[in-house]
Amino acid sequence: MQSDRLLLRGRLLTFNSEPQTPDDTSAFDYIEDGALLIEDGMILKRGTYCDVVAEAGCADIVDHRPNLLMAGFIDTHIHFPQVQIVASWGAQLLDWLNTYTFPEETRFASEDHAAAMACRFFDLLTNHGTTTAVAYCSVHKASAEAYFEEAEQRNMRMIGGKVLMDRNAPDGLRDTPQTGYDDTKALITKWHGKGRASYAITPRFAITSTPAQMEMAGALVAEHADCFVQTHLSENKNEIAYTLELYPEALDYLDVYQSYGLLSEKMLLGHSIHLEPREIDALAETGARPVFCPTSNLFLGSGLFDDAGLKARGITNAIATDIGAGTSYSMLQTLNEGYKILQLQDQKLHPFRAFHWITRGNAVALGMEDRIGTLDEGTEADIVVLNARATEAMALRMERAETLAEELFVLQMLGDDRSIDEVYVAGKAQKGKAPEIAAQAGGRKEPPVRDKELVLG
Repeated sequence: MQSDRLLLRGRLLTFNSEPQTPDDTSAFDYIEDGALLIEDGMILKRGTYCDVVAEAGCADIVDHRPNLLMAGFIDTHIHFPQVQIVASWGAQLLDWLNTYTFPEETRFASEDHAAAMACRFFDLLTNHGTTTAVAYCSVHKASAEAYFEEAEQRNMRMIGGKVLMDRNAPDGLRDTPQTGYDDTKALITKWHGKGRASYAITPRFAITSTPAQMEMAGALVAEHADCFVQTHLSENKNEIAYTLELYPEALDYLDVYQSYGLLSEKMLLGHSIHLEPREIDALAETGARPVFCPTSNLFLGSGLFDDAGLKARGITNAIATDIGAGTSYSMLQTLNEGYKILQLQDQKLHPFRAFHWITRGNAVALGMEDRIGTLDEGTEADIVVLNARATEAMALRMERAETLAEELFVLQMLGDDRSIDEVYVAGKAQKGKAPEIAAQAGGRKEPPVRDKELVLG
């Protein structure tokens, strides 16, 4: 019989702050032969294997050496109803929405379809190492119900909401200000704060919401200040121009949301590429979070996100896949493309900062760093096991890797779901690749398995 306690053994990496330079090793803790003791979905103890096993009692031991254990990845902007239109050819934002997105999302009026897609969507998330996501559901209440029900079954910390959209969308994909308010209110009551679920009030973007609906969204935000808010901002220049036609009294695109009281540290603004100086000032003043979506920005030809410029103003940037205009569920591939976008602007994404970003960094953007995003004691046991030798090309490159930073950069540039050996959600293995339980804590203690020891640097 297995114990209620679980001890995971491997190389541990967790961040306690954002690395400021490539040499900032004070920003993280790395343990070559480390262990995590888990009970009831929480991390009880972190340390060297010898120290942790001494306090583990009869815990079952799973040995992941020589792989790297980190906090599970966090995706801060993803579209649940777009799982079957990823890699749809040849359009920019507004055409892409009308040609592919909106027709696809009408299918989520069906409870059976939404439930079937939710199961596959969550499988894809965990298989790629993502343990928390912030998702847009469709306009249909049923889609949000399916999303949260699947998350509850898997005990995942997830955020999401049904989109509000009452214009510029086809029949079957519009609500009204009142039905949008009523459905959102009911979903908040049912799901927000239940287990590991949080709700995001979700006006899709200004183009698909009338002023009356934006006013209703503002009322929801005022009534539920602890909920998240998510929408899109300044992804595409044609989108910006159309928004200002629809809201001629607005100072700029962001002012549409700001004038209805939506901006705060709880707001996530997907894309935020083509920003005016006043908009940047408003982001800095309100604490609203831009979300960098590199694979989507490249796929739709939207533009280059100015990470360094926004950070210089004290703005907290999140990073995300943006499936389905995004082209990979992998936060590793998201870092890959993000690195290239920043390179084009003479900005750098060092692997220490990159892996902080998709773990603790995104948790900070969500205000959840006390619960997720690290391997700290007392936090939720969402953990990813990373294999930097998962493919032949990676293994060949790793023969020459000599530092932890080099290993992380191999994962950042070449990694994908094949590099995810296992994923633990609240301490439960999800991917099915975990090694057999090696022993119980009272058994024989073996020395670390090292096919090549890496040094810090």
